[in-house]
Amino acid sequence: MTYLLHIQASPSATSRSTELARTFLAEHQRHHPGLPVKTADVWQLDLPEFDDTMIAAKFAVLREQAATPAQQALWARAVALSHAFNGATKVVVSTPMWNFGLPYRLKHYMDVVTLPGQNWRWSRDTGYEGLLAGRKAALICSSAGDYPVEPVDAGSDFQKPPLRRWLRFLGITDVVEVTSGPTLAPPDSVARSMDLAHAECRRLAAAF
Repeated sequence: MTYLLHIQASPSATSRSTELARTFLAEHQRHHPGLPVKTADVWQLDLPEFDDTMIAAKFAVLREQAATPAQQALWARAVALSHAFNGATKVVVSTPMWNFGLPYRLKHYMDVVTLPGQNWRWSRDTGYEGLLAGRKAALICSSAGDYPVEPVDAGSDFQKPPLRRWLRFLGITDVVEVTSGPTLAPPDSVARSMDLAHAECRRLAAAF
């Protein structure tokens, strides 16, 4: 069964990116009531550490070496998370900007689910190839500074460009984006920015 996967990257109960994602998902559900929605809250998921133990397990399994039962079980945890991500026909990522970039738990999630043979492959003849072509993705971002979808100061935005590149690497090129900022501003300015972002969420979600 196909489904939409919402990757929630903010731990805050008052997160603006999560608030916008709720608007996007509600409008999408109104237009596509038959598509189930699943949530991957990166702060609640049991993400295995991608340390030397995981790397050893990865190569023992992929190179068909004598992987121990412990290594096989550890790698299976990563593969299960990857399968849950790969199974979505539509992906919505909602994230704040932290120190010009991504929350570390979101990056951790991306590293765990991005696996060779699961959603990308490499060969001498073709090089890298993403395996998730045909999927759709929506990036819903917020930032304390002013970092619009069309970058004004792209050199300081390490939030949206890495997400775009990650999706392209996996073969996902049908991507829409919504952003709200600056959130560190007078209340009336923040409210106007959020109103515009909510409207954009509703507009894009209808056709998503």
